[in-house]
This record gives sequence, structure tokens and C-alpha cells, in this order.
Amino acid sequence: MNAILLMLLGLAAFALGFIFYSRFIAERIFRLDPNFETPAHAQEDGVDFVPTNRWVLLGHHFTSVAGAAPIVGPAIAVVWGWVPAFLWVVFGTVFFAGVHDAGALWASVRNRGQSIGALTESVVGARARSLFMIVIFLLLLMVNAVFAIVIAQLFVGFPSSVIPSWFVIAVALGIGWILYRKGVPLLWPSVVALILLYASMVVGEFVPVALPETVAGLGSPAVWVLILFAYAAVASLLPVWMLLQPRDYINGLQLLIGLGIFFAAVLLANPTIVAPPLNEALPDGVPPLIPLLFVTIACGAISGFHGLVASGTTSKQLANEKDVRIVGYLGATGEGALALAAIIACTAGFATLVEWEAFYSSFAAGGVPAFVQGGGLIISQGLGLPVYFGETLLAVMAVLFAATTMDTGVRLQRYIIQEWGVIYKVPALTGRGISTFIAVATCVALAFGAGGGAGTGGLAIWPLFGTTNQLLAGLTLLVLSVFLMKKGRPTVYTLVPMAFLLVMTILALLVQLAQFWRDGRYFLVFMDLVILVVTIWVALEALGALQRARRDGPDRETAEVA
Repeated sequence: MNAILLMLLGLAAFALGFIFYSRFIAERIFRLDPNFETPAHAQEDGVDFVPTNRWVLLGHHFTSVAGAAPIVGPAIAVVWGWVPAFLWVVFGTVFFAGVHDAGALWASVRNRGQSIGALTESVVGARARSLFMIVIFLLLLMVNAVFAIVIAQLFVGFPSSVIPSWFVIAVALGIGWILYRKGVPLLWPSVVALILLYASMVVGEFVPVALPETVAGLGSPAVWVLILFAYAAVASLLPVWMLLQPRDYINGLQLLIGLGIFFAAVLLANPTIVAPPLNEALPDGVPPLIPLLFVTIACGAISGFHGLVASGTTSKQLANEKDVRIVGYLGATGEGALALAAIIACTAGFATLVEWEAFYSSFAAGGVPAFVQGGGLIISQGLGLPVYFGETLLAVMAVLFAATTMDTGVRLQRYIIQEWGVIYKVPALTGRGISTFIAVATCVALAFGAGGGAGTGGLAIWPLFGTTNQLLAGLTLLVLSVFLMKKGRPTVYTLVPMAFLLVMTILALLVQLAQFWRDGRYFLVFMDLVILVVTIWVALEALGALQRARRDGPDRETAEVA
């Protein structure tokens, strides 16, 4: 199979989905209103609620939702063959992720910028909200802990990525000041920022940064984890215009250029996909394709974390409701393109099938290293650049994706804790300082807890990340369906993907539960059961609300004239 053909088919599907399906959803289902006053204007505070240029906001949303997961998931899932991974990424992005992301953003905008967890109370009920927020908090805990470890391991494995990854923070602070305090137009700051960022990659090659093997009894990955969470705590407290927005915007530009470089290299190198379409010689220990494919690839097809970002930070910055289509649906499409790049890098970035099979000797063998090494080789072959530069470029991409997700994830955890403070009347939790401390402390405890101080504990619950993520996506679609029904809108476009996700993910949870029990991993058995029970409970509550909404008809207060 020629990699160019696979690339063109995937990109064409994404383009057609955005041009036609997203327009249908925006105009016929959500009925976006350019005259609706968004929370960014109605509740503007200069910190969290800030009206934002839609392209800057797209950069924030895209880089926040992408993270490392759309690389890790596909890079693992190709062990089953490239056809299942490709089909799930394409169809999941077009018909599942776009509707989910744009829908969560729109529903939050229509409800004063409330998170999807808080929104559940008004749409379904108080009990469902409380249960839903447990799932949300657990997912954020996993995202932040695991991504910190992924970044730390990339810093250790690719020390040339350290300088550009941290340098972008200084650039972002400068861009935020220039844009918001000096009112300079967007174009030239963007160009200068990109030049500086790529220059820092060259510097990183000549000045790699590596920490000592141990510092105060901690290994270098553990030290990096502590540094990353210290940064994330500070970043989550700064106004969004100062660091979050410009950093995500710059990262978004760099990542789009990085994807452009990779896809151009594919065109010029014309690599062959050496991995089998369907792998009939699976290594020992690889779980069944169905249902595990649909939770192994979460981000890149559909992801509940996207709903948290859309309703947690993005909705508070949306300047015009019409921008929901650009920011929500197109943001999901961008992540699909990244997942497509990961599939190509991990299947065509090897010389022979034998070499590919040697690398994919187990289910967990893939991941970011496969993407970086395979993609670096394709860039070298297509553009004539040194392999190490291609690897640095992709390693920095992965770090920046994961780091921006951490920035947003810690801020979202702070929002959740503050919402709990309001809901349960605990004034101490409503403060930004205490809520941020609790958010960071729980993440650090997870990152170190199961790892005995090695800073790798968060990886112990990675098997549950995909299932929790997909359950959250299904529940978000279910809540969105209730909201749509109360407005008298069609619900089939949200209910069909919701039903598919919940069925496949609950099956995956049951498969994992049996495996965890056989392996004696009782902590994961407990976590699995908690997530399973809470999810079924929330789903039953939401289905009950859906039945009531169908019986009672559209609410007079929320229904709108078509």
C-alpha cells in the first residue's frame, strides 16, 4: 500500500466532512446565532472570560485537546493492522468527534460557560451532575499525571527537545503582551514567533539539556515531573491572554507547519506501508481488536477530554457563536490529521515488514518513540534533512502537544474543584490558590504513588485512560442529546455515536476488568469498577431525562423557532 494514497484519502475525508457535514450540523442542528451574546462578552473578567480572535482560539483549542494521545493511541493500535486504525480515525473524526466537540462548546456557550459537568445538573439532574464530575475529575487526574510522565521521558530520551520546549514559554509571554497590551496585528508577531521557535530547535541540537541521573535521591524523569507541575500550577493561575492563549496559538502554528512538513515529506519520499492491513500474526498478550480498538484510539477519533476543554476554557473565550464551527469541528479535524500522520509514520517509517514486526513485538511497543523514529526517517528521506532534525521536530511537537494539554488540564481541574466549592458550599475550595494546590497535589501523588517515588506511577492507570475518556465522550453526547431534545432539535446525530461509544466502551471495561483481576492488579480493578458503576448510573439518569424530554416535548424556555 502506498502511503501517499492513504494520506490523500484521509485528508480528503476530513476536508469533505468539514465543508459539508459541519455546515449541516451548524445550520440545521445547533442553529448558530451570530447575534447571541457569548459568555466571553457577558461575563468578561480579563482572566478566564476573554473574547478572543477565532484563529487564536482555534490554536488554543486544537493544541489543548490534541496532547500526546492522538499520537500514542494510533501508534499502539496499528499492531492490529493499519486498516482498522485508519477507518476508526477517519469515520470517528468526521461523524463522532466533530459533533461532540462543537456540541459541547455550543451547549456551554448557551449556559453561561458552564463546564459539561455543571451543565449536567440543569439538563439531567443534581445527582447525575455529582456522579459525572467524579468521572471528569478522574480523567483529568489521569491526563495530567500521564502527560507529565510522557514529557519527562521525552526530555530524557531526546535532550535536544528541552530548550525549544521551554523557550516557547518566553516567546508566548512576549506575544501575549504585544497582542493584548500593544494592540499589534497578529501576522508579524506570528512570523517572528515561528522563526524564533525553529531557531531554538537548532540551538537545542547543539546544546542538549540533560539533568543528572539523580537529584536529591530522585531520578531525572521524576525531577522533570516536579518541574512540569510547578510550571503548570503557575500557568493555570495566569490570565488566559498572558500565556495560555499565545502559547497554544504559537504551538498550533508550529504543529500545523510540522504536519505540513511531514505530509510534504510523504509526498516526496513516496514510502510504502510495510505493516499489514490486518495483522494475523499478533504478538502474545495483544487484546481483541473489538472492542479495544475503540478505546486504544480515543483522541484522534473522539475524546471526552475535548468536551472538558470545549466547555471548560474554550467556551469562556468564544467571541461569536458562529465560531463554534471553526473552533470546535475544525479543531477535531486537526487532531484527526495528527492521528493520520501517526498511523503513516508508524507503518511506513520502517524499511521492511520484518523490521516493523521486530519493533511491534508487544501491545505496548508502539507509542511516541515509534512516531518520532518512523516520522524522522520519512522526513529525512523526503526532504533530505538529517534524521536527528526530523526526530527533534517530531519530539518537540509531541512535547508541545502534551504540555499545552497539561496547562489546560490543570486549569480545568481547578475549575472543577471551584465548582465543587460552590455546589457544596465550601468557600475555601472556591479560591484559585487552594483549588490549584489541590489539583496539582493529587496529580503529583498519582504520578509518584504507584511508582514508589520514581515519578512513573501515573503510567499504571494508562490502560484506563482510553476507556474513561470514551465513556466521558458518550456521556457528553447523551447530555447534549437531552439538551437538543429540550430545544426541539433532531438528536439522531448525537444519539447514534453515543450508543456506539457506550456499548463498545463498557465492553472494553469488562474485558479490562477480567485482565486486571487475572494479573492481580487490584488497584486497577477498583478504579475500573468505580468508573463502570458511575458511568452506568449517569447513563441511566440521562436516559431517564431523555425519556421525560421526549414525553413532555420541548421546553418553552429553551425551545427556539426553527
